[in-house]
Amino acid sequence: QQETDRRAKLAELRELGVDPFGGRFDGARSAAGIASDMDGLPEDEVLRVAGRVLAIRGHGKTLFLDVYDVSGKLQVYVRRDQVDDLTFRIVKLLDLGDIVGVEGVPFRTKSGEPTLAVRKLTILAKSLRPMPAKWHGLKDPELRSRRRYLDLIANRDVLELFKTRTRIIRLIRGYLDERGYAEVETPMMQPIAGGAAAKPFVTHHNALDMDLYLRIAPELYLKRLLVGGMEKVYEINRNFRNEGISVQHNPEFTMLEVYHAYGDYEVMM
Repeated sequence: QQETDRRAKLAELRELGVDPFGGRFDGARSAAGIASDMDGLPEDEVLRVAGRVLAIRGHGKTLFLDVYDVSGKLQVYVRRDQVDDLTFRIVKLLDLGDIVGVEGVPFRTKSGEPTLAVRKLTILAKSLRPMPAKWHGLKDPELRSRRRYLDLIANRDVLELFKTRTRIIRLIRGYLDERGYAEVETPMMQPIAGGAAAKPFVTHHNALDMDLYLRIAPELYLKRLLVGGMEKVYEINRNFRNEGISVQHNPEFTMLEVYHAYGDYEVMM
C-alpha cells in the first residue's frame, strides 16, 4: 500500500510539471558545515543543501524536515507564506527517503537548532519504496549484509564506519607513498592458484580456452616486480578465497601486501 501511495504522488508530481528524478543540484554545501557555521552566517544569505529526507514533522502550513547528507543532519523549515505555491505542493507530496535540494536562509529555532528556512525546494529523486521502521531500524544481520545500501541509510554508525575505512586506506597509501613505495596492480585472474594455501575460485577464459583462478594473493606477481628492478612496491586490492564465510571471514576481501628489496623482516615490521 505504501508503494502504491508513493507512486500516486509520483504521478501527481509529473502532472504538476515536476521532474521527480531531476538529479542535478549544483552549489550545495554540507549539512554539517552549515550547522557548524550557523552563527557566523549572514541572516539573509541564501544557502543550498541536498540530501535525503528522514523525518517530517508538523502539518497544515508549517513543516519541519530532517535532511541528511553524508556529513550529517540539517533541519529544514517550511512555511506556507514563505514559499511559492509549487514549492509548497512539492513539500506536501514528500515521503521519507525522498532526496531533495533546498535553498533557504539560515536561522536558529528557539531551542537553538540550526535550521534552514526554505525559499525553494526541488525534488531530486522520489523514493518509491518505504524506509525501514524508524525505531526498529534494520537489525537482521543477513539483510544488512545483503542490502548494505539500506544499512547505510538506517544505521548512521555504519556510514561512519565506511568513512573511517576510507580515511584509513588513504593514510596507509600516504604513509607508503611518502617512503618511496610504488603502488601497483597485479592480475586478478592467474594461471596458477599461488601465493597462499587456500581453495581458489575457478573461471574459464573463452578466448584462450584455459581455466584461470581468481587470485588468492598477489605475492608471486609482486615478487616478479622486484626481480624486474622495482625496489619498493605495494598493492591494496581484492583477494578471493573459496572457503568459509562468517561475520569475521569473507571469501572476497581487501589485502595490503608490501615488499622492500634489500631489507629484512625488521625493515618490514
